[in-house]
Amino acid sequence: MRSDGSSSSRNNSSGVESVVVDCGGHKSSCGYCKSSGRTSISHGLWANSITVYDYQDLLDRGWRRSGSFLYKPEMERTCCPAYTIRLRAADFVHSKEQLRVSRRLQRFLYGTLDIKKPVELMKDPNTSNDSCNRADNEVLNLSTEESLSNNSEKKNEAEQILHYLSEQIDNVVQTYVKSGVFPLDIQLPKASVKKVLQAKRKLLVEELEDLQYTSNIAFQIAATIRRGQSRDNDQLRLSRHSAEQNELSPKAIAEKLASSLTQLAETSGLLIKACNGHINFYSSNKQSSSDGSVQVKTVLEEAAAGCPSKKCCLKRSSEQPPPKKRRLEIRLKRSNFDPEEFALYQKYQIKVHDDTPDRVTESSYRRFLVDTPLVFVPPTGDGTVPPCGFGSFHQQYLIDGRLVAVGVIDILPKCLSSKYLFWDPDFAFLSLGKYSALQEIGWVRENQIHCPSLKYYYLGYYIHSCSKMRYKAAYHPSELLCPLRYQWISFDIARPLLDKKPYVVLSDFANLQNGELSPPDVSDNVKEVQYDDIHQDSNDPIMCEDEEMIDHEYESLNDESDDESSGLRSVEIEDGDISNILIGLEGSRLRYKDLQRDFDSSGRSHLETQLHRYMRLVGVELSERMVYSLGSFF
Repeated sequence: MRSDGSSSSRNNSSGVESVVVDCGGHKSSCGYCKSSGRTSISHGLWANSITVYDYQDLLDRGWRRSGSFLYKPEMERTCCPAYTIRLRAADFVHSKEQLRVSRRLQRFLYGTLDIKKPVELMKDPNTSNDSCNRADNEVLNLSTEESLSNNSEKKNEAEQILHYLSEQIDNVVQTYVKSGVFPLDIQLPKASVKKVLQAKRKLLVEELEDLQYTSNIAFQIAATIRRGQSRDNDQLRLSRHSAEQNELSPKAIAEKLASSLTQLAETSGLLIKACNGHINFYSSNKQSSSDGSVQVKTVLEEAAAGCPSKKCCLKRSSEQPPPKKRRLEIRLKRSNFDPEEFALYQKYQIKVHDDTPDRVTESSYRRFLVDTPLVFVPPTGDGTVPPCGFGSFHQQYLIDGRLVAVGVIDILPKCLSSKYLFWDPDFAFLSLGKYSALQEIGWVRENQIHCPSLKYYYLGYYIHSCSKMRYKAAYHPSELLCPLRYQWISFDIARPLLDKKPYVVLSDFANLQNGELSPPDVSDNVKEVQYDDIHQDSNDPIMCEDEEMIDHEYESLNDESDDESSGLRSVEIEDGDISNILIGLEGSRLRYKDLQRDFDSSGRSHLETQLHRYMRLVGVELSERMVYSLGSFF
């Protein structure tokens, strides 16, 4: 037989190609709605090998993988339709909840997060002894009793800081009075510095969330000077415009005062800036914790430097040492079996998902989260591949050397595809699922510099009828894949449609994005079901519950799964000439047109039925590029 060397021009120079085996249609009990008699129906392919380019194209046609098994839900027939969901990383907008998750973990790392249950951070015997990963054994013990006993001390320290900062501003004001910048014959008001409450900081833009203290003394000084000049000489009365020209507006005064507080900034660790007439004090990177609270010891030491009773000022601050910082390390490694990861996975499945030890086996773990058909593509340095390469990876999260979470991901030419995440139940209070998603989005944004085609973050399947899966739409602005024409539609357009009907051909509503059309009636004699918004609980896994169910037993469907039963509108879908499908047989690669004469009429009819279905599922281009193996399964 003649060999055909056809494969994607994007595949690497070693000639690696995608080889798949058709597993047909499968059905199982639905793992989402749990309703009696409800079934989930999907089509499956077993991938002996697959290039990252071909898998990217399969993702964009609604496929996903579980280990080496590729599957695609039959949307019209399954009880809980699963839509592929993605996010353009550069357009991502943090919600308030997502910002809180990041700040909470930072507070934990700084030791300022108040938690009721102590967490031991002990070095695991399986952890690498590499010096860069070592951490002293540390026990976090933030009990309620200790928190209460420290409240009064913290309050006194806060009052001392406010008093000290006010005095420093007053000293600068008097300097300007003596130098003649401010009038000598006018009694200027005393400065007052106030603490910016955390609740108000949350309302500010992200860059200003480290704002700690503020003073409006510049407004008071400007008003006092204007009143004094008005009384002394009506002709010298200053309007706001003339005050600005004479550098006596609140804005100009605040800038003068802030510029003269540089010594305070150096000694206290605070950043001092003028902002529209206000003097603002920010916590610097060195002195701030994630909630923005300043380590008060440095400021109080500066205050005590000029205090005759230095012992008194420093007594309380010296009793409590500054919080010991913890180290978060994130490692990206190629997908392979790691005993430490498997131990964490067992703990997670048993405690979070109530699984039984006999089900959480090493072999099932390997099939589900370690095995991968993706062919690794090493970095090239020419801007087409990121520094880590393309392929399947495990992203480890370690705190002081202890493994606390593992994200299983695929890095592809256009996206980071998040497959699953498992984490230590002892750290559920940190919402590591949400935190890891934010890190993965950030990774895409950073690596787009190295690989411009890498733009998207794929979150797996979105199932509107399952409340636990709705959290994925919280990563805004997201898009859903039309299950028929494979166009991407804004979630804002899709949501009201899915509220009315679980399965919707989203591309029918594409023009709504520009406000051109009114939505057609999508009820179609289907009973309307409204679903309440459900926010993801911090104990729910972020990625991805849908893949987990692929490990269940499937019942094979008969060959009724083609034509009408395939759930596809044959009039509207791709169903080209199957003669160019690439077939793998006995080590050779042939187009079907060169092979069909070797089958009798019965065998040819059966195979052509399969090939038509296969082409509809993967598309014409992929069917002519991937090798459709006729060898034995597995």
